[in-house]
Amino acid sequence: MFKTIGVIGAGQMGHGIAHASALAGANIRLIDVSPEALTDAVDRIRSFMGKQASRGVIKEAEIEPALARIKTGTDYALLSDCDMVIESATENEGIKRDILKRAIEHMPADALLSTNTSSISITRLAANTDRPDRFCGCHFMNPVPAMPLVELIRGLATTDETFEKFRAYAEGLGKTVAVSEDFPGFIVNRILLPMINEAIYTLYEGVGTVTAIDTAMKLGTRHPLGPLELADFIGLDTCLAILSVLHGDLADAKYRPCPLLVKYVEAGWLGVKTGRGFYDYAEETPRPTR
Repeated sequence: MFKTIGVIGAGQMGHGIAHASALAGANIRLIDVSPEALTDAVDRIRSFMGKQASRGVIKEAEIEPALARIKTGTDYALLSDCDMVIESATENEGIKRDILKRAIEHMPADALLSTNTSSISITRLAANTDRPDRFCGCHFMNPVPAMPLVELIRGLATTDETFEKFRAYAEGLGKTVAVSEDFPGFIVNRILLPMINEAIYTLYEGVGTVTAIDTAMKLGTRHPLGPLELADFIGLDTCLAILSVLHGDLADAKYRPCPLLVKYVEAGWLGVKTGRGFYDYAEETPRPTR
């Protein structure tokens, strides 16, 4: 287990990684460009830990010590004592490259580096750093504290030693590891996003309503969430970004993002995080928007 972990990005994935790692005993350096995002992240971590304690997943006495291990800030100098840093920003390769370049300026020379990308080439991102041999893809599922899976992806230059350290880290969090080759979308999103995209096409073409599509998939295939509900939960902008990577990198028309998904993202209807996507979340019971 890494002793001190830097997490760059305090969004739903970043604060989830910080949460799980702090509970496992690591010191956390959580960085974001927005002080407000950092405050919100700590509040969300505290709230989720409270829910875990109420369900008996963790002990109440674990909460305050874990929170005390989380240090937040906007300055990359916070990474100066980290033995591992994981980038967890928005699914945009340009942004990730910039973040990684800034991070290595402040990290110890022997520290390991990782990314929580859900679709982008690990080899390409690693080549943008000064330590491709000590770089590994570590793709958590959302919400991180509750989901038991981590996809590990080695880049072309990733050493066996680096890979095994990340395996030990993931297993130290109580996660099950699935090893993926460095292909666009890896395993989970290579399978999941085309299904979500097809559900959106099914809506776009009038085959079924939002309610009918989600009900059919929940009851017909025993999925806990319908694909449109799940898309809203993931974030429609994230879904579009992953599909764009799949479509661009694999050059296969079957991954072409549905025009309706593009329209929703252009409208700013990104799902749960903006209060509206395929459902409107203004009321206690979400209402379909189509």
